[in-house]
Amino acid sequence: MAPVTADPHEFFQTQNAAPGAAVEPSEADIAQGFAAGSNPSPLPKVFQPLTIRGVTAKNRIWVSPMCMYSSQDGFATDFHLAHYSQFAMHGAGLVMVEASGVLPEGRISPNCLGIWADEHVPGLRRVVRHMHQYGAVAGIQIAHSGRKGSTIPLRLYGTRPGFKEDAEHGGWPDNVYGPSAIAYDDGHHTPAEMTAEQIGAVTRAFADAARRADAAGFDVVELHAAHGYLLHEFLSPLSNRRTDKYGGSFENRTRLVREVAAAVRRVWPREKPLFARVSSTDWVEGGWTAADTVALARLLAADGVDLVDCSTGGNDPRQAIAPAPGYQVPFAARVRAEVPEVLTAAVGILTPATLVRDTVEEGRADAVFIGRGFLRNPSLTLTIARELGVNVAWSNQYKYSRTKTN
Repeated sequence: MAPVTADPHEFFQTQNAAPGAAVEPSEADIAQGFAAGSNPSPLPKVFQPLTIRGVTAKNRIWVSPMCMYSSQDGFATDFHLAHYSQFAMHGAGLVMVEASGVLPEGRISPNCLGIWADEHVPGLRRVVRHMHQYGAVAGIQIAHSGRKGSTIPLRLYGTRPGFKEDAEHGGWPDNVYGPSAIAYDDGHHTPAEMTAEQIGAVTRAFADAARRADAAGFDVVELHAAHGYLLHEFLSPLSNRRTDKYGGSFENRTRLVREVAAAVRRVWPREKPLFARVSSTDWVEGGWTAADTVALARLLAADGVDLVDCSTGGNDPRQAIAPAPGYQVPFAARVRAEVPEVLTAAVGILTPATLVRDTVEEGRADAVFIGRGFLRNPSLTLTIARELGVNVAWSNQYKYSRTKTN
């Protein structure tokens, strides 16, 4: 018998429909109790496709980028293949690969993923290829840690007095830099103030990382300008005390992220979307504000950014946050209302399923990014669909585990 493929290790079963895509149930599905009846009409927007440039996500429930601290020298491993594939197999519309350092010193820890070298591309391409088999849009967040770099990985939290990683254990304490020589706190390294040459090198590194992301087959690139990492550090007056053209005024503090966005957009294919994750507020008096975010979103839209992913905080230990379901949604809603030329995504404790639905249905965001919810339940998209009464496709290998409705 002739083989079905030249290399059996490269064989993937063809899917009848992309998992997580809304489909009308068959008569057999209804008769067997896997569906109560036809899908709601109109279909909830969160299960309607979203097209951005030349890329279409089958639904609007997306996996947030989350650091996994499971890499050595920046390389993707079998863990990353299994980790990201599980979300694709179980219906996520878009899967955003974790913050990947555009330079070795741009990682948060020695065990963070990287995209600073061409050698990283094959491992990432393997992950992307498998996600694509299940109809997921593959994204990657490209990042520089700035003053929060050279720290210990998550598994070591609580085992040391602070978060600093030393050179003996793979850290780079002598090469931590930021907009100003201001440490995040006593548990982090004090950064050197960046020179103009270093700023230019970082901008080029982001563009080079975008080229590699394209070579790996990613559909979306997201700039990490949130959570107290380098681009956010430049935005906030709490961490940026420079007196040159990159500090002081709003225009100057936003200069680097705009230069990075423009540099990436120049090399990133026109048909592929560009996202930016921002911290919409520092939650500290005198810091970055929601109004600043609206103004920045308008500028980024002009620079070719298609979607602003609205998170908050992470740049100052004095932040006063009261987390609750949907507590960050108003920031995405404000950007969407005041900057109609850019799409938005909402994040932050998006539970229950009705909150996910209503966030998109009521026009507060165009999509939602969910993090820990997917870690707890990789089938979260399927769970939300069931709770909202929407019939969606399952992967062929898992469809017989569907829960009956009666």
